[in-house]
Amino acid sequence: MALSAGTRRTVACVLVGLGAALLVAALMIPTYTVSKVAKTPLDLEITTIAENQKGEDSLVLDSKSLTTGDGPAVVNKDVPLVSQRFVTVEEPSDANEMTLQAGQTLRRTDVQGDTGLLTATIDRVTISRTDGMPVDTEPNGSIAVTVNKDGSVMEPVQHTGLGYRFPIGTEKKTYPYFDINVRKSFDANFIEETEINNTKVYHFQMTAPVTSTWDVVQAPANRLTLPASKWGVTDVPADTPVTMTRYYTNVRDLWVEPQTGTVIKGGESIHLFYARSADKPEVTALKSHIVFDEATVESQIAIAKENTDKLSLFGRIVPIVFGILGVIALLAGLFLGLRGGTAPAHASPRGTRPTPAPTAAPDDTPTSRWNADDDAPTTQFPRGDYDAPTEQIDIDKKRP
Repeated sequence: MALSAGTRRTVACVLVGLGAALLVAALMIPTYTVSKVAKTPLDLEITTIAENQKGEDSLVLDSKSLTTGDGPAVVNKDVPLVSQRFVTVEEPSDANEMTLQAGQTLRRTDVQGDTGLLTATIDRVTISRTDGMPVDTEPNGSIAVTVNKDGSVMEPVQHTGLGYRFPIGTEKKTYPYFDINVRKSFDANFIEETEINNTKVYHFQMTAPVTSTWDVVQAPANRLTLPASKWGVTDVPADTPVTMTRYYTNVRDLWVEPQTGTVIKGGESIHLFYARSADKPEVTALKSHIVFDEATVESQIAIAKENTDKLSLFGRIVPIVFGILGVIALLAGLFLGLRGGTAPAHASPRGTRPTPAPTAAPDDTPTSRWNADDDAPTTQFPRGDYDAPTEQIDIDKKRP
């Protein structure tokens, strides 16, 4: 059924308005909505498990041998190690900032019970939900490495670099990365772009130089004085007290999914040793190369994919769909509006006044006219001898 001119104009205006609105939305969504979506989620809950690499050194000092027996301290070889970390979101957290808490343990699995626990830490830090950097407030975090009857002892610590997340939209550049063992940031340098299980990742590497742990935390285990024989020192008498400091160094590798900043894979080549000088290790406390296991890698990939799908939906798919629909609606509205405005008058059966048929004049009228609006000339009928008046002449038959 054909639409009237008024209806066509209304539909055309609606289509043009809808098309314009869709085009505006297509332009605004990538710049406005994505900025709201591109944040680390507040329901973040991540468990990572890392294991020592088979075929590489995995050395652990037997702490009991430091205080018992007459011989030197014993360093166990080929020790199976597992590092477990559980990251959750805590308060304070809001639309722009979030507080992460990471509980981490390192234990040897060949020893049962608490004796297998080598280290345990709890780290808290408040970060930006977009770039992953710690907030400017002081202190912005805390670390616990000891416990008492009331639980973990949290010490305020100012964090200065990335820790558990990289920025949304990670770039191929150097980032500061915070090492909780020495409580300082060191450069995490971009190494290469590669793939892990068909997922594009950026490989970064951070090196923590040899650092005295005693200078970080003055815990008893970080500086020990024992007889030379316990340290295996032979250049002095066996019973001579020798004080050694525990030193730490680490090479950390991180493989990051760049769109979301998710750490897909992580590894540490950690070395703790006792020495009288930082440049001359004497007794190994811990040396191992620990890397995320395959289940952790797959879990991290799944987390990254979930977030990249969300970013892709609002950053690309929705704007494209809105843009196409907007163009179609706009063109349809313009076409309908222009078509309705240029249609000829005879195209519509309505609104056109028909031309009336001529009307014959009555027989007793000497003239016949068309409708007064047609400006037709008047028709004159010829004059004849019909009903002509008769002139009567009186003739006198008798003449005078």
